[in-house]
Amino acid sequence: MFAKTPFPPWTGALVVRVCHTLEPVFDDPNLIAFGGLPAVMTLAEHAGLHDLVDDRVTVPGTAGANASVKVSAIIAGMIAGADSFSDLDVLRHGGMGRVFNGQRAATTLGTHLRAYAFGHVRQLDAVAARLLVRLARVSPILAGAEELVYVDVDDTIRETHGYRKQGAAYGYSRVKGLNAQLAIVSTPLAAPVIAATRLRKGNIDSGHGAARLIGDTLATLRKAVPTTPGLVIVRADSAYFRHDMIAAATTGGARFSVTARMNKAVVRAIAGIEEASWTMIRYRDAIYDGVEQRWISEAEVAEVPFTAFTSHRQAHHVTARLIVRRVKRLNPHTAKTQGELLPGYRYHPIFTNTTLAMVQAEAAHRDHAIIEAVIADLKDGPLAHAPSGKFTANAAWLALASIAFNLTRAAARLASATLGRARTATVRRTLIQVAGRIANQARRWRLHLPAHWPWQDELDTLYTAALGPPALTAS
Repeated sequence: MFAKTPFPPWTGALVVRVCHTLEPVFDDPNLIAFGGLPAVMTLAEHAGLHDLVDDRVTVPGTAGANASVKVSAIIAGMIAGADSFSDLDVLRHGGMGRVFNGQRAATTLGTHLRAYAFGHVRQLDAVAARLLVRLARVSPILAGAEELVYVDVDDTIRETHGYRKQGAAYGYSRVKGLNAQLAIVSTPLAAPVIAATRLRKGNIDSGHGAARLIGDTLATLRKAVPTTPGLVIVRADSAYFRHDMIAAATTGGARFSVTARMNKAVVRAIAGIEEASWTMIRYRDAIYDGVEQRWISEAEVAEVPFTAFTSHRQAHHVTARLIVRRVKRLNPHTAKTQGELLPGYRYHPIFTNTTLAMVQAEAAHRDHAIIEAVIADLKDGPLAHAPSGKFTANAAWLALASIAFNLTRAAARLASATLGRARTATVRRTLIQVAGRIANQARRWRLHLPAHWPWQDELDTLYTAALGPPALTAS
């Protein structure tokens, strides 16, 4: 037995203590745990989610019956925080049956997804793309797209365990799992939303299928922005330094900014940069020197013209700008021995055809890391697991996770500009997971929410906006 730790002495800090002995009793049929969820799902209904699923998803047999009801239930569960089939039962409690029609058991929803074939997953992808277009009409999730839009592409490994996961394999990270490829869209004024997803085998090349993904994303973007989009920049890391990816971006009317691989041609181009061409930039912990009127930093950038893919046929050669950032390698042993004779550098080349100034283009490319935040959000939510042993069921789960992410982002942006840029977990905690009680007063249904809720104004704004717009017509 462990010895009991005595209560720490009073230190002057406020201690939150339970003032009564409480006994949990699960007996109220009118309580719900997710008071903000009805507003989000009403927003989905106004955006035409049910109609899109009914029109496009054609899963055969009894498992595919009432597809719009089952898809909506899965998405609602994901928004509430479900990350597996069994978690979808979180919606079947208290007064949720009075709020939502057509509740389904978690086993029924799992059976529905396991009935998907590859073509049905592509149907869900089409639903996700069209729903994003409609959400952009009812929520400012693409504010500022008329000026500048970033399209970021990347992939991640969703680790799996066991021997019955179809498609699971060891990939570039040496972790066994499935490979999820994403394309997100963001602007300087709007947080990212997911425009397209693909689930691949775990050992697939990162850039495989990127051209198709970018083409689909740019097509969705053209439909989502009422006017012609402004400057569109497709950003990616060195795994996507491929001719077909760059060709897809230029064909779609976008510029590209891709980390170049350090192959022999790139190394030769960097070696040819004159020392006087390097420009100091404000980087990380840069210090401003008031005497010299400049930033003192260990990072510098330079630019040279460069022709990529010269090993391909002449038609595939691409000439653009090679912007190189170099960071000095710090040797901790030089201070103990002698001064540094020849400084060493780490080089980070970017291949781009943007019209931005050199320093601005390099800084804009570094912001490609925003996609890692989206991936982290998904792994902190629906993508915490690949819930099925069947590959197509997991692919459908990923497509639905992107819809849930976009719906959450649209609802948060309607609630407030601040929450519109918050993490999904923050939005879920402040707007979705709010306890409420269903009551019928004067023949009107009311949802009683906690008094003095810190985000009461935002939640009230969300409900007002979600209940306001009329249903959208098909596009």
